[in-house]
Amino acid sequence: MLTFQSTIKFDKPASIVCLWQEQLKDKTFPFQEDGLTGGILNLHKAAQFSAESGEVLAVPYKGRLAVLVGMGKRKEFSMTTLRINVRKALLSSCLSKIKEIAVVPPEPKEDIVRGIIEAVLIGGYKWRKYLTTNHENNFDKKKVVIIASPKKVYADVIKICEAVNLTRNLVNDNADTVTSDFIERTIRDLARGKKNVKVEVLNRKELKTKGLNLILAVNKASKNDPKLIIVKYTGGRKGDGSTAIVGKGMTFDTGGLNLKPTGHIETMRIDMSGAAAVVGTLQAAIALGLKRNILFVVGLAENAIGSEAYKPGDVFKSYKGITVEIGNTDAEGRLVLGDALAYLVKNYKPKKIVDLATLTGACVVALGYDYSGLMSNNDTLARQIIDCATVTDDRVWRLPLYPELKDHIKGQVADIKNVGLKGAAGTISAAEFLRQFVDDTPWAHLDIAGTAYVDGSSRLYYGHGATGVGVRLLIDFLIKNS
Repeated sequence: MLTFQSTIKFDKPASIVCLWQEQLKDKTFPFQEDGLTGGILNLHKAAQFSAESGEVLAVPYKGRLAVLVGMGKRKEFSMTTLRINVRKALLSSCLSKIKEIAVVPPEPKEDIVRGIIEAVLIGGYKWRKYLTTNHENNFDKKKVVIIASPKKVYADVIKICEAVNLTRNLVNDNADTVTSDFIERTIRDLARGKKNVKVEVLNRKELKTKGLNLILAVNKASKNDPKLIIVKYTGGRKGDGSTAIVGKGMTFDTGGLNLKPTGHIETMRIDMSGAAAVVGTLQAAIALGLKRNILFVVGLAENAIGSEAYKPGDVFKSYKGITVEIGNTDAEGRLVLGDALAYLVKNYKPKKIVDLATLTGACVVALGYDYSGLMSNNDTLARQIIDCATVTDDRVWRLPLYPELKDHIKGQVADIKNVGLKGAAGTISAAEFLRQFVDDTPWAHLDIAGTAYVDGSSRLYYGHGATGVGVRLLIDFLIKNS
């Protein structure tokens, strides 16, 4: 539970006190508590606390606990550092048994309070569904009070964080739980009772009738239905046109007959992270009541193995009419997205498109785990996304698309193939494949293969598991640029 309190009273069992180094030097604190400020200055003088970034020190005060958190030098401050440091304090062992905690910002600026909200709700998240015992901090049972006056903007940030965590829940759960049917039910639950939200679902029969053969090919060996789900959200004026957000939704990816090896296959339930981000963004858009026209699109399939599985060397005709040669069955996400994009462009004619996909391991090689790859056919759209990424901390780095990339995906027995040149330009050749299906529509592709999941203890202000990447970025983008 997260609430706000306008004045600092130090009346909670514990208070996290965030401080710049300059505040110790200048003796200017965000509160008037002589006993506490004097104690902090004495600790500083004794070289026990210097407010260096990430420094955490718990001290008793009036029978309660004050947890001092260093924020470093004000001029070197970043919102990422703020989130990391507040999360570190919240998860410190000294607070493990305390149920109510106040957080005192270093100064009451709106962006700082926003960052603290994200540190609490995103940083404090942990996937607990299957834990039978729990010896760690459980934020579901804690009350956190941020010392700041309540504002609508803060309530909106909470709604966005809740949407981020919905995305994480979808990605973290079992693949046999979060099937295409489960995702459809989740979307219908979000849309239920909303007059401005309409849902179209193409199941196996409709996909076959309409000729979305690439989605069908990927799903051939699965008992679960493939689906293309398009949610029409009407919040803007009738003539404004729509922005489309499209997500890759491989509910599990074995790699197909080009089977993924041990060490790679274990986390492949995360291959629907793009679709999950679209669902989370839909929840946020509804909760915020965005005054925009938006198309939320997810292409859902399961890349299973078996006697019905599609095979390397097969050729399929896409919805757009382009024939595709299968060079590798583990390059399946671009097939699903290709049909989804082509269907969207032809039947809904969006004014711009952004897609998200855990598409290529090559993107992890190129950019690591903290930046998503951005590729686009439109410089204005790319710049808008980069600006929003900077604000929201859903970081992106633009990679090039250029005419010669067509040679990377040129087929020998079909128009194009689903793999590029061996060992070269894997991320951008995959984006070039997708570009074949969007015509001249302004389009941006986000490869979130590295950023969607933390396979380890923690990274930045995320713990192990899904990060919910894309939701904050997309909502900011939709608010500012639709």
